Amino acid sequence: MEVARIRAEAEAVGFAAMGVCRPDAIPEAPTRLDTFLGAGMHGQMEWMAERAPWRSNPAELWPEARSILMLAEPYTPDGDPLDLLDQPEIGAISVYARNRDYHDLVKKRLKRLGRWLVDATGCEIKVFVDTAPVMEKPLAQAAGLGWQGKHTNLLSRDLGNWFFLGAIFTTLELPVDAPGVERCGSCTACLDICPTDAFPAPFQLDARRCISYLTIEHRGPVEEELRAKMGNRIYGCDDCLAVCPWNKFAQEARTAGYWARVELAAPRLDDLATLDDAGFREVFAGSPIKRIGRDRFVRNVLYAIGNSGRAELLASAQALVEDADAAVADAARWAVERLRDLDAG
Repeated sequence: MEVARIRAEAEAVGFAAMGVCRPDAIPEAPTRLDTFLGAGMHGQMEWMAERAPWRSNPAELWPEARSILMLAEPYTPDGDPLDLLDQPEIGAISVYARNRDYHDLVKKRLKRLGRWLVDATGCEIKVFVDTAPVMEKPLAQAAGLGWQGKHTNLLSRDLGNWFFLGAIFTTLELPVDAPGVERCGSCTACLDICPTDAFPAPFQLDARRCISYLTIEHRGPVEEELRAKMGNRIYGCDDCLAVCPWNKFAQEARTAGYWARVELAAPRLDDLATLDDAGFREVFAGSPIKRIGRDRFVRNVLYAIGNSGRAELLASAQALVEDADAAVADAARWAVERLRDLDAG
Protein backbone atom coordinates (compact mmCIF):
# COMPACT_ATOMS: atom_id res chain seq x y z
CA MET A 1 0.00 0.00 0.00
CA GLU A 2 1.44 3.37 -1.06
CA VAL A 3 1.44 6.03 1.66
CA ALA A 4 0.27 8.59 -0.90
CA ARG A 5 -2.90 6.60 -1.38
CA ILE A 6 -3.52 6.43 2.38
CA ARG A 7 -2.83 10.15 2.68
CA ALA A 8 -5.38 10.91 -0.04
CA GLU A 9 -7.99 8.81 1.75
CA ALA A 10 -7.18 10.55 5.05
CA GLU A 11 -7.84 13.91 3.43
CA ALA A 12 -11.03 12.56 1.86
CA VAL A 13 -12.47 11.62 5.25
CA GLY A 14 -11.63 15.07 6.64
CA PHE A 15 -8.13 15.08 8.11
CA ALA A 16 -5.88 18.01 7.24
CA ALA A 17 -2.56 16.18 7.51
CA MET A 18 -1.08 12.72 8.01
CA GLY A 19 2.35 11.39 8.85
CA VAL A 20 3.88 7.97 9.51
CA CYS A 21 6.40 6.83 12.12
CA ARG A 22 7.53 3.62 13.78
CA PRO A 23 6.39 2.60 17.29
CA ASP A 24 10.01 2.97 18.46
CA ALA A 25 10.35 6.50 17.05
CA ILE A 26 10.40 8.31 20.43
CA PRO A 27 13.30 6.70 22.36
CA GLU A 28 13.69 9.83 24.50
CA ALA A 29 10.13 9.56 25.82
CA PRO A 30 10.80 7.29 28.84
CA THR A 31 13.44 9.61 30.27
CA ARG A 32 11.36 12.74 29.69
CA LEU A 33 8.29 11.15 31.23
CA ASP A 34 10.22 9.84 34.23
CA THR A 35 11.62 13.33 34.85
CA PHE A 36 8.14 14.87 34.60
CA LEU A 37 6.59 12.32 36.95
CA GLY A 38 9.55 12.34 39.34
CA ALA A 39 9.12 16.09 39.82
CA GLY A 40 5.44 15.59 40.58
CA MET A 41 4.46 17.89 37.72
CA HIS A 42 1.53 15.64 36.81
CA GLY A 43 -0.32 16.69 39.97
CA GLN A 44 -3.37 14.55 40.65
CA MET A 45 -3.21 12.78 37.29
CA GLU A 46 -2.21 9.47 38.87
CA TRP A 47 -3.16 7.61 35.70
CA MET A 48 -0.08 9.05 34.00
CA ALA A 49 2.21 7.25 36.43
CA GLU A 50 0.11 4.08 36.52
CA ARG A 51 0.39 3.63 32.75
CA ALA A 52 3.87 5.08 32.29
CA PRO A 53 5.41 1.97 30.66
CA TRP A 54 2.77 1.94 27.91
CA ARG A 55 2.76 5.71 27.57
CA SER A 56 6.51 6.01 27.10
CA ASN A 57 6.83 3.06 24.72
CA PRO A 58 4.15 2.56 22.04
CA ALA A 59 5.64 -0.83 21.21
CA GLU A 60 4.61 -2.00 24.69
CA LEU A 61 1.04 -0.83 24.15
CA TRP A 62 0.56 -3.08 21.10
CA PRO A 63 3.64 -5.18 20.21
CA GLU A 64 2.13 -6.26 16.87
CA ALA A 65 2.13 -2.70 15.52
CA ARG A 66 4.67 -1.96 12.81
CA SER A 67 3.66 1.58 11.82
CA ILE A 68 1.73 4.47 13.36
CA LEU A 69 -0.34 6.89 11.32
CA MET A 70 -0.67 10.27 13.02
CA LEU A 71 -3.58 12.42 11.84
CA ALA A 72 -4.39 16.10 12.41
CA GLU A 73 -7.82 17.73 12.42
CA PRO A 74 -8.22 21.54 12.78
CA TYR A 75 -10.58 23.19 15.26
CA THR A 76 -9.42 26.76 14.65
CA PRO A 77 -11.67 29.43 16.26
CA ASP A 78 -13.27 32.11 14.09
CA GLY A 79 -12.10 34.88 16.43
CA ASP A 80 -9.51 35.67 19.10
CA PRO A 81 -10.37 33.71 22.28
CA LEU A 82 -8.37 36.22 24.32
CA ASP A 83 -11.10 38.80 23.73
CA LEU A 84 -13.31 37.05 26.31
CA LEU A 85 -10.77 37.73 29.04
CA ASP A 86 -11.79 41.40 28.94
CA GLN A 87 -15.40 40.51 29.79
CA PRO A 88 -15.28 39.45 33.47
CA GLU A 89 -19.01 38.74 33.71
CA ILE A 90 -18.58 36.06 31.02
CA GLY A 91 -17.08 32.59 31.47
CA ALA A 92 -14.21 31.78 29.10
CA ILE A 93 -14.42 28.18 27.85
CA SER A 94 -11.52 26.73 25.90
CA VAL A 95 -12.15 26.77 22.16
CA TYR A 96 -12.05 23.00 21.80
CA ALA A 97 -14.86 22.50 24.32
CA ARG A 98 -17.50 24.90 23.00
CA ASN A 99 -19.42 22.24 21.10
CA ARG A 100 -19.21 18.47 20.59
CA ASP A 101 -16.70 16.22 22.31
CA TYR A 102 -13.69 15.99 20.00
CA HIS A 103 -12.98 12.43 21.13
CA ASP A 104 -16.15 11.28 19.40
CA LEU A 105 -15.63 13.35 16.27
CA VAL A 106 -11.99 12.44 15.69
CA LYS A 107 -12.52 8.77 16.50
CA LYS A 108 -15.34 8.60 13.97
CA ARG A 109 -12.96 9.78 11.23
CA LEU A 110 -10.21 7.45 12.43
CA LYS A 111 -12.55 4.48 12.27
CA ARG A 112 -13.64 5.41 8.75
CA LEU A 113 -10.04 5.59 7.60
CA GLY A 114 -9.15 2.46 9.54
CA ARG A 115 -11.97 0.43 8.02
CA TRP A 116 -10.88 1.49 4.57
CA LEU A 117 -7.29 0.50 5.36
CA VAL A 118 -8.34 -2.92 6.68
CA ASP A 119 -10.56 -3.58 3.68
CA ALA A 120 -7.82 -2.51 1.27
CA THR A 121 -4.92 -4.42 2.85
CA GLY A 122 -6.23 -6.98 5.34
CA CYS A 123 -4.06 -5.44 8.06
CA GLU A 124 -4.97 -5.09 11.74
CA ILE A 125 -5.42 -1.69 13.39
CA LYS A 126 -6.09 0.05 16.68
CA VAL A 127 -7.27 3.68 16.88
CA PHE A 128 -6.57 6.13 19.71
CA VAL A 129 -7.78 9.65 20.52
CA ASP A 130 -6.37 11.00 23.76
CA THR A 131 -8.03 8.35 25.95
CA ALA A 132 -5.29 5.71 25.96
CA PRO A 133 -1.66 5.90 27.15
CA VAL A 134 -0.35 7.24 23.84
CA MET A 135 2.05 10.20 23.64
CA GLU A 136 0.41 11.78 20.62
CA LYS A 137 2.52 14.93 20.45
CA PRO A 138 5.98 13.28 20.39
CA LEU A 139 4.66 10.69 17.94
CA ALA A 140 3.21 13.41 15.72
CA GLN A 141 6.56 15.19 15.69
CA ALA A 142 8.28 11.90 14.83
CA ALA A 143 5.76 11.47 11.98
CA GLY A 144 6.60 14.89 10.57
CA LEU A 145 3.36 16.71 11.39
CA GLY A 146 5.20 19.49 13.20
CA TRP A 147 7.15 20.03 16.41
CA GLN A 148 6.44 20.45 20.09
CA GLY A 149 6.72 24.14 20.82
CA LYS A 150 7.93 25.87 23.94
CA HIS A 151 4.39 25.52 25.32
CA THR A 152 4.73 21.73 24.75
CA ASN A 153 1.83 21.67 22.27
CA LEU A 154 2.34 20.65 18.67
CA LEU A 155 2.99 23.36 16.09
CA SER A 156 2.82 23.11 12.32
CA ARG A 157 3.94 25.41 9.54
CA ASP A 158 0.72 24.45 7.72
CA LEU A 159 -1.78 24.33 10.60
CA GLY A 160 -0.57 26.62 13.36
CA ASN A 161 -1.45 24.93 16.68
CA TRP A 162 -5.25 24.70 16.60
CA PHE A 163 -5.65 21.02 15.77
CA PHE A 164 -6.46 17.68 17.37
CA LEU A 165 -4.35 14.56 16.98
CA GLY A 166 -5.44 10.98 16.41
CA ALA A 167 -3.45 7.79 15.94
CA ILE A 168 -3.91 4.58 13.99
CA PHE A 169 -1.57 1.78 14.97
CA THR A 170 -1.30 -0.79 12.19
CA THR A 171 0.45 -4.06 11.42
CA LEU A 172 1.38 -2.66 8.00
CA GLU A 173 5.03 -1.89 7.32
CA LEU A 174 4.92 1.59 5.81
CA PRO A 175 7.62 4.06 4.78
CA VAL A 176 8.09 6.69 7.49
CA ASP A 177 8.14 10.48 7.19
CA ALA A 178 11.03 12.68 8.27
CA PRO A 179 10.48 13.99 11.81
CA GLY A 180 9.45 17.58 12.42
CA VAL A 181 12.11 20.18 13.20
CA GLU A 182 11.68 22.74 16.00
CA ARG A 183 11.14 26.24 14.58
CA CYS A 184 10.22 28.39 17.59
CA GLY A 185 13.44 30.36 17.37
CA SER A 186 13.78 33.11 19.97
CA CYS A 187 10.01 33.59 20.37
CA THR A 188 8.70 33.29 23.94
CA ALA A 189 5.17 34.63 23.45
CA CYS A 190 3.53 31.48 24.80
CA LEU A 191 5.71 31.46 27.91
CA ASP A 192 5.31 35.16 28.62
CA ILE A 193 1.51 35.20 28.48
CA CYS A 194 0.89 32.34 30.92
CA PRO A 195 -0.97 33.91 33.87
CA THR A 196 0.16 31.27 36.38
CA ASP A 197 3.78 30.81 35.26
CA ALA A 198 3.16 27.16 34.44
CA PHE A 199 6.32 26.84 32.30
CA PRO A 200 9.41 26.41 34.49
CA ALA A 201 11.49 26.47 31.29
CA PRO A 202 10.90 26.39 27.54
CA PHE A 203 9.47 23.02 26.43
CA GLN A 204 8.51 22.17 30.03
CA LEU A 205 5.07 22.34 31.63
CA ASP A 206 4.23 22.05 35.31
CA ALA A 207 0.62 20.87 35.13
CA ARG A 208 0.06 21.82 38.77
CA ARG A 209 0.10 25.49 37.74
CA CYS A 210 -1.64 25.15 34.38
CA ILE A 211 -5.18 26.55 34.26
CA SER A 212 -6.29 23.77 31.92
CA TYR A 213 -5.22 21.24 34.54
CA LEU A 214 -6.65 23.24 37.44
CA THR A 215 -10.08 23.65 35.86
CA ILE A 216 -10.38 20.13 34.42
CA GLU A 217 -8.22 17.59 36.26
CA HIS A 218 -7.67 19.07 39.73
CA ARG A 219 -10.06 17.80 42.39
CA GLY A 220 -11.00 19.86 45.43
CA PRO A 221 -10.09 23.49 46.19
CA VAL A 222 -7.43 25.23 44.11
CA GLU A 223 -4.70 27.12 45.98
CA GLU A 224 -5.79 30.71 46.59
CA GLU A 225 -2.66 32.11 44.99
CA LEU A 226 -3.56 30.31 41.76
CA ARG A 227 -7.33 30.80 41.76
CA ALA A 228 -6.79 34.55 41.87
CA LYS A 229 -4.82 34.25 38.60
CA MET A 230 -7.42 32.19 36.76
CA GLY A 231 -9.48 35.23 35.79
CA ASN A 232 -12.72 34.20 34.11
CA ARG A 233 -11.35 30.97 32.64
CA ILE A 234 -13.83 28.32 33.74
CA TYR A 235 -12.81 25.37 31.55
CA GLY A 236 -9.37 25.15 30.05
CA CYS A 237 -7.12 27.96 28.87
CA ASP A 238 -6.10 29.01 25.36
CA ASP A 239 -3.64 31.81 26.13
CA CYS A 240 -0.43 30.06 25.05
CA LEU A 241 -2.08 28.71 21.91
CA ALA A 242 -3.74 31.97 20.93
CA VAL A 243 -0.56 34.07 20.89
CA CYS A 244 1.51 31.73 18.75
CA PRO A 245 2.69 33.53 15.57
CA TRP A 246 2.45 30.30 13.58
CA ASN A 247 -1.35 30.57 13.75
CA LYS A 248 -1.18 32.83 10.71
CA PHE A 249 -1.10 29.51 8.83
CA ALA A 250 -4.01 27.95 10.73
CA GLN A 251 -6.71 26.26 8.66
CA GLU A 252 -10.43 26.67 9.26
CA ALA A 253 -12.25 24.00 11.24
CA ARG A 254 -13.85 21.64 8.73
CA THR A 255 -16.48 20.19 11.05
CA ALA A 256 -19.60 21.98 12.27
CA GLY A 257 -19.20 20.07 15.54
CA TYR A 258 -16.25 22.32 16.38
CA TRP A 259 -18.10 25.59 15.77
CA ALA A 260 -19.02 27.22 19.04
CA ARG A 261 -22.56 26.69 20.30
CA VAL A 262 -24.16 30.08 20.92
CA GLU A 263 -24.80 29.35 24.59
CA LEU A 264 -21.16 28.31 25.15
CA ALA A 265 -19.39 31.01 23.15
CA ALA A 266 -19.86 33.65 25.87
CA PRO A 267 -21.95 32.26 28.76
CA ARG A 268 -22.88 34.52 31.68
CA LEU A 269 -21.38 33.54 35.01
CA ASP A 270 -24.58 34.26 36.94
CA ASP A 271 -26.47 31.81 34.71
CA LEU A 272 -23.86 29.08 35.08
CA ALA A 273 -23.74 29.44 38.87
CA THR A 274 -27.38 28.34 39.13
CA LEU A 275 -26.79 24.93 37.53
CA ASP A 276 -27.70 21.89 39.59
CA ASP A 277 -26.58 18.43 38.52
CA ALA A 278 -29.55 17.85 36.20
CA GLY A 279 -29.20 21.27 34.62
CA PHE A 280 -25.48 20.80 34.14
CA ARG A 281 -26.01 17.47 32.40
CA GLU A 282 -28.64 18.98 30.13
CA VAL A 283 -26.53 21.98 29.10
CA PHE A 284 -23.35 19.97 28.51
CA ALA A 285 -24.77 16.82 26.95
CA GLY A 286 -22.36 15.71 24.21
CA SER A 287 -19.70 18.15 25.44
CA PRO A 288 -16.27 17.26 26.88
CA ILE A 289 -17.17 19.54 29.80
CA LYS A 290 -19.68 16.98 31.04
CA ARG A 291 -16.80 14.75 32.15
CA ILE A 292 -15.78 17.00 35.06
CA GLY A 293 -19.27 17.10 36.59
CA ARG A 294 -21.36 19.91 38.00
CA ASP A 295 -19.40 20.42 41.23
CA ARG A 296 -16.00 21.00 39.68
CA PHE A 297 -17.49 23.19 36.97
CA VAL A 298 -19.45 25.39 39.37
CA ARG A 299 -16.33 25.63 41.55
CA ASN A 300 -14.56 27.13 38.53
CA VAL A 301 -17.47 29.49 37.87
CA LEU A 302 -17.25 30.76 41.45
CA TYR A 303 -13.53 31.44 41.11
CA ALA A 304 -14.35 33.50 38.03
CA ILE A 305 -17.07 35.36 39.97
CA GLY A 306 -14.58 36.10 42.73
CA ASN A 307 -12.13 37.44 40.15
CA SER A 308 -14.76 39.45 38.26
CA GLY A 309 -14.74 42.62 40.31
CA ARG A 310 -18.51 42.79 39.71
CA ALA A 311 -20.51 43.47 42.87
CA GLU A 312 -23.72 42.49 41.07
CA LEU A 313 -22.46 38.88 41.06
CA LEU A 314 -22.26 38.77 44.85
CA ALA A 315 -25.74 37.22 45.20
CA SER A 316 -24.78 34.37 42.86
CA ALA A 317 -21.87 33.47 45.12
CA GLN A 318 -23.84 33.92 48.35
CA ALA A 319 -26.42 31.41 47.15
CA LEU A 320 -23.76 28.67 47.16
CA VAL A 321 -21.89 29.21 50.43
CA GLU A 322 -23.71 26.22 51.95
CA ASP A 323 -23.47 24.00 48.88
CA ALA A 324 -23.33 20.26 49.55
CA ASP A 325 -19.97 20.02 47.77
CA ALA A 326 -17.16 21.25 50.02
CA ALA A 327 -15.07 22.68 47.17
CA VAL A 328 -18.06 24.58 45.77
CA ALA A 329 -18.91 25.99 49.19
CA ASP A 330 -15.28 27.00 49.74
CA ALA A 331 -15.14 28.71 46.34
CA ALA A 332 -18.40 30.52 47.06
CA ARG A 333 -17.14 31.85 50.39
CA TRP A 334 -13.90 32.98 48.75
CA ALA A 335 -15.83 34.78 46.00
CA VAL A 336 -18.13 36.45 48.53
CA GLU A 337 -15.17 37.68 50.54
CA ARG A 338 -13.45 39.16 47.49
CA LEU A 339 -16.58 40.88 46.23
CA ARG A 340 -17.47 42.21 49.66
CA ASP A 341 -13.98 43.66 50.02
CA LEU A 342 -14.49 45.34 46.67
CA ASP A 343 -17.88 46.70 47.72
CA ALA A 344 -16.46 47.97 51.02
CA GLY A 345 -13.64 49.70 49.21
